[in-house]
Amino acid sequence: MAGGGKDDDERRIGVAMDYSASSKRALDWTISNLLRRSDTLVVVHVLHHGGEEAKHALWGKSGSPLIPLSEFRDPTAMQQYGVHCDAEVLDMLDTAARQLELTVVAKLYWGDAREKLCDSVEEQKIDTLVMGSRGLGSIQRYNSTPIAMLPHQDSGIKCAVVDYRARILPAAGNLDR
Repeated sequence: MAGGGKDDDERRIGVAMDYSASSKRALDWTISNLLRRSDTLVVVHVLHHGGEEAKHALWGKSGSPLIPLSEFRDPTAMQQYGVHCDAEVLDMLDTAARQLELTVVAKLYWGDAREKLCDSVEEQKIDTLVMGSRGLGSIQRYNSTPIAMLPHQDSGIKCAVVDYRARILPAAGNLDR
């Protein structure tokens, strides 16, 4: 694991966050089922290269500095990174940090999401990375298991990867038995 050599009590859990419904569900699942007291939660956000590449040239390769939750929740501070945070995500992070005594930090990257997620695991020594359904349609999500461990050996990621897939149930009136 990426965190090899650390005390068993020290865990760094990463959540890939793009503010989509599936990444919010993955964060909620992580808070409810994976995090424990005193863990570090790293919120990894990958932005596509855009018209402001020169502005982020300093962080283009290694990403932003670690952003503490206090700064991550400040909209003015986050504007310098080109990120508009979501109130629901911030509420989940604040509540989890307070209840579980977590250290919550955000790390922003610019570029290809697959490449940068691999980079984040290595650089941040993330033990487990949780991500949403990666764009699977509702039929595929309904037929899949809620959690899939991805074959991380092929992706270059050196930690456990949890691909959280929320089950989408049909509406009550559409149940065919």
